[in-house]
Amino acid sequence: MPLAFLAVLFFWPVATLMGRGLAPDGALDLTGFAEVLTAPRTWRILAQTLTQATAATVICVVLGVPGALVLYRRSFPGRDLLCGIVIVPFVLPSVVVGVAFHALVTKGGPLGGLGLDGTLTAVVAALVFFNYGLVVRTVGTMWSRLDPRAVEAARALGASPWRAWRTVTLPSLAPAIASAASLTFLFCATAYGVVLVLGGVGIGTIETEIYVQTAQYLNLRAAAVLSVVQLLVIAAALWGAERARAASTARLRLRLDVPATPLRRADVPALALTAVTIGGLLAAPVLVLVVRSLRRGGRWTLANYTDLGTRGQGGALLVTVWEAAATSLRAAVVAAAIALAVGSAVSLVVSRSPRSRALARAVSLLDAAFMLPLGVSAVTVGFGFLITLAPTGLTASWWILPLAQAVVAVPLVVRTLLPALRAIDSQQREAAAALGAGPGRVLLTVDGPHLARAGGLAAGFALATSLGEFGATSFLARPTEPTLPVVLYRLIGRPGAQNQGMGLAAGVILAVGTAVLMLGCEWLQNRWARREGARPGEPGTPTTSREALWQTD
Repeated sequence: MPLAFLAVLFFWPVATLMGRGLAPDGALDLTGFAEVLTAPRTWRILAQTLTQATAATVICVVLGVPGALVLYRRSFPGRDLLCGIVIVPFVLPSVVVGVAFHALVTKGGPLGGLGLDGTLTAVVAALVFFNYGLVVRTVGTMWSRLDPRAVEAARALGASPWRAWRTVTLPSLAPAIASAASLTFLFCATAYGVVLVLGGVGIGTIETEIYVQTAQYLNLRAAAVLSVVQLLVIAAALWGAERARAASTARLRLRLDVPATPLRRADVPALALTAVTIGGLLAAPVLVLVVRSLRRGGRWTLANYTDLGTRGQGGALLVTVWEAAATSLRAAVVAAAIALAVGSAVSLVVSRSPRSRALARAVSLLDAAFMLPLGVSAVTVGFGFLITLAPTGLTASWWILPLAQAVVAVPLVVRTLLPALRAIDSQQREAAAALGAGPGRVLLTVDGPHLARAGGLAAGFALATSLGEFGATSFLARPTEPTLPVVLYRLIGRPGAQNQGMGLAAGVILAVGTAVLMLGCEWLQNRWARREGARPGEPGTPTTSREALWQTD
């Protein structure tokens, strides 16, 4: 079932679009590579993609490592709340983040006089907003499990705190930092909604250029070549992440009983940097979005929210925002159910460790195959749906939205379930089988409880991801049944104070919805951890957000 799902809803649409671009007359024509790769515009877009992804990754690491120390190695009142705040931006819809930063830097915003609107600086800041929590959580989870006795031994031998950190702690954290950096680069290089809203005319990425070549110019050959280029870039990032994960698994011996220590005087610089980052980078854009959604024409008002039941100024919409929100929620629920069914089946297979080398290789290939949707442009998937599934009539059906969203959510579900299933001792299954339990009962009694525990969290992540999906949905949503992210983008792009205000209010509604799902999942995780005496982040305990993508075994 999972392979059929992936073949029909991912490989077929992507291969069809690639075929139309690279073999328009039925014969393979690779001259498009020379044509596209020699164009100055292509190299400008590629340079912008690599520049903003690299800059955002470096800033995330520089800010995230001190944040990991404060939030995961130190104990103080309100730490759990700050951990939740740091993680929430990572699951916010990209179009909402773009709108929030646009409200911050555009005319009338607190930073409107600095001329940052439509600049690379604004885009990089938004990407750091997105991925700061990824680095903090990845490095912090590893840091919270490092045996402190090695540092204590170094200090006892006369090493200063800085030298002990540089020579003992940093080498131990290097694999986690490398893994977080690789995945941060991946998410920054494939940014779509943020760049589309903030980038203006002169700033773009490979992802947005694929959209321009496909939707505006109908240049499928250029889009296909750019998709191949993007896939190569993402493959390199994923390869780096996997190498870092393998290194951390092989070289580190971790403990699960390392207690957090009180704040020290030496932590003041890291604490100050973390406080400024959380307050200035994470909280400020969202706060500005909320404040501006409550103003229109220079006055405080709730009109932006009361107008959500209308169709906007000049008939900007064919439906109301609340109708679009209902469509988004319905599609997200169905997409989450599909993603859970497919992802659970894949996870049960991939979590096994067969003794046969051939079977082990097959399991690895299956795992890699279900990671591919993260490396292929969502625009490519969405447009591939249109040209591939149109003859079947599926594109005219409401089901096209949850199916497309499920394709994006399945990899996240798989990576969320795997840590819990891989933590099961295989001897438990063998003991149950030896006592007479059949395969079905072994699955129900041994794997079932772990799968159910992680499944609640995976469902929440699938819901949040589907609710905010914009790349493929922007192609597939029908005008009479758009989703909330599509409506939000349309409102922000229309002139008129009413449309702009409604767009800001819709952004707040979408942000609150995804944040509630995220914090609810975080609460469920901590509740399970307290009930079972486990610590959040340990093997067998579901981890937050797309952290499953960088979770170390």
